[in-house]
Amino acid sequence: MASARESDPTLGYLTRKETEVKLPRPTRVKNKTPAPIQITAEQILREARERQEAEIRPPKQKITDPTELADYRLRKRKEFEDLIRRTRWNVSVWIKYAQWEESQKDFARARSVWERALEVDYRNHTLWLKYAEVEMKNKFINHARNVWDRAVTLLPRVDQLWYKYIHMEEMLGNVAGARQIFERWMSWMPDQQGWLSYIKFELRYNEVERARAIFERFVECHPKVGAWIRYAKFEMKNGEVARARNCYERAVEKLADDEEAENLFVAFAEFEERCKETERARCIYKFALDHIPKGRAEDLYRKFVAFEKQYGDREGIEDAVVGKRRFQYEEEVRKNPLNYDHWFDYIRLEESVGNKERIREVYERAIANVPPAAEKRYWQRYIYLWINYALYEELDAEDMERTREVYRCFSVFPFAEGIHLLFKMECLKLIPHEKFSFAKIWLLAAQFEIRQKNLKAARLILGNAIGKAPKDKIFKKYIEIELQLGNIDRCRKLYEKYLDWAPENCYAWSKYAELERSLSETERARAIFELAIDQPALDMPELLWKAYIDFEISEGEYERTRQLYERLLDRTKHLKVWISYAKFEASAMQEEDKDSNMQEENDEELVNERKQCLLRARRVFEKAVNYFRTSAPELKEERAMLLEEWLNMESSFGNLGDISLVQSKLPKKLKKRRPIVSEDGPAGYEEYYDYHFPEETQTTNLKILEAAYKWKRQKVGSDED
Repeated sequence: MASARESDPTLGYLTRKETEVKLPRPTRVKNKTPAPIQITAEQILREARERQEAEIRPPKQKITDPTELADYRLRKRKEFEDLIRRTRWNVSVWIKYAQWEESQKDFARARSVWERALEVDYRNHTLWLKYAEVEMKNKFINHARNVWDRAVTLLPRVDQLWYKYIHMEEMLGNVAGARQIFERWMSWMPDQQGWLSYIKFELRYNEVERARAIFERFVECHPKVGAWIRYAKFEMKNGEVARARNCYERAVEKLADDEEAENLFVAFAEFEERCKETERARCIYKFALDHIPKGRAEDLYRKFVAFEKQYGDREGIEDAVVGKRRFQYEEEVRKNPLNYDHWFDYIRLEESVGNKERIREVYERAIANVPPAAEKRYWQRYIYLWINYALYEELDAEDMERTREVYRCFSVFPFAEGIHLLFKMECLKLIPHEKFSFAKIWLLAAQFEIRQKNLKAARLILGNAIGKAPKDKIFKKYIEIELQLGNIDRCRKLYEKYLDWAPENCYAWSKYAELERSLSETERARAIFELAIDQPALDMPELLWKAYIDFEISEGEYERTRQLYERLLDRTKHLKVWISYAKFEASAMQEEDKDSNMQEENDEELVNERKQCLLRARRVFEKAVNYFRTSAPELKEERAMLLEEWLNMESSFGNLGDISLVQSKLPKKLKKRRPIVSEDGPAGYEEYYDYHFPEETQTTNLKILEAAYKWKRQKVGSDED
């Protein structure tokens, strides 16, 4: 019993114990020091392979009589049945069982196994394929047909079953049967590959009319661009040019708005190109470019440009290139209509072509995209669309009335009736002038009217600008225009309005006074300067005072100039004011010297006058030095610069000057270090230059002497005690 339990049918009459391979016990390594002769792992493996004993395999069982065969079959069937009972849903077990029955030539039992497997899972198309292959392999044709028929009836959406079924009938030469199977399949409306397989089947037997009829059914079942293109190529391959063109035309009628219409038009145009119908191909390209959305026509544009380069003339090639660039700009402005740089590029392209209607259309589309917020930074690029539009109408289109209307749209004039859609805008004030304005547009509009010799309209525009959105540029340009025309009274009125609007503007005061001086109105100019310096706030008072002083000097009023300097020093004690005052005193008499030379006075009087000039300059320098020494001792660098100027002035007078007078007051320049203090504490030291004046040294010496006398008195008192 024990030997029976341990026996295995695959081992023959041997037991499992007898077939076990006994391995020797591994010996324990005591000495782990490296061997004197080292070998590689490759040598070890090779030696192990050479010394390996042959594998013991069970002998093959030879069946010699029917009884043994029956026992073997019974045992195998019992094993398979037990496996099926345990794993009923395992398809591979059923397939192995059926194939084993087939190997025993027991086809009835094999069919029974297949049928039982199909009862378990008939949706598994692998079972049907294996079942039918077994029938075909053993040449049971009718049985195979029966299996295929049942399979395609139960699983009509599995294309592989139909392909195998049709292939079997075609291999058997049953063309009519295969066609009938195709028709059954087509009734289920399979995918495109199924229809194409049917068409190829008919073409293999030269049934062109049948294939054409199948194509008609195919494009009805699958009305896609690819199906129509295949149909047209089929007709073209058979030499039917008219039929192929008819296919393309029908496809265009039905699928002109399809997402893949681009491929259809490209194929249609290439077909006409192959037929040497270049005009037809060009018309197809243009029709497609007009109907297909710009975002889906990239390949179409590329093909069209290549076509024009090959078959078109210079004008056609340029049109194709412009069309491609136009498509790119359309895509850009569609994505972001408020990006005015793209509009400028688009307009520049259209202007290079020269089509007035298209140029105006693009301008109108561009200016329709008004900035979303009433902030000047959003309008700065937008305003140039209007400017360019007006310049185009004036210079290129030479339409002056239209140019005037473009400017009016921004200059808030009432519009005329019956003009273009652009100018019928509901908002008469396109720019919010109460928040911000653009002087450039007002000036361009006025200059345009001047070029048209309409001075009244130009004045009206500039006056409107001053009333609604006064700006420096507008005042300056308006005054310049009136001055060129010689209207002095208008210039004075404009300057008065200018100063009423901006009384702190020193430039306006200076120019107004300069105008009066050019007219020899000295008293008016002086009165204007007096009004100007009496203003409570000025943007650049130093320029105004300088202009007033230069005016008095040019008029030869030296006493008035001195009074101005004194009034200026009452307001500010800046270093530059002191230096300028001293230089004036040093040079005033020199200018008088020139007058005296013209009167031929003697040299002695000239020397006396130069001495008086030098004395007055010295008094100014001394006054300045005293101020910096007593009232602003911390401004050492300014004081040092003042002394340097004084020294230069003394040198410029030659023998009359006294350099030693200044040299005794010059400071010493010392390099010092001071600590850098940050929020976190000391952060190192930095070097700086300090100025050490002579009076500071004397003060230091006096302090040392006082300390010495005090120490001596303390010492004398302690000795007496």
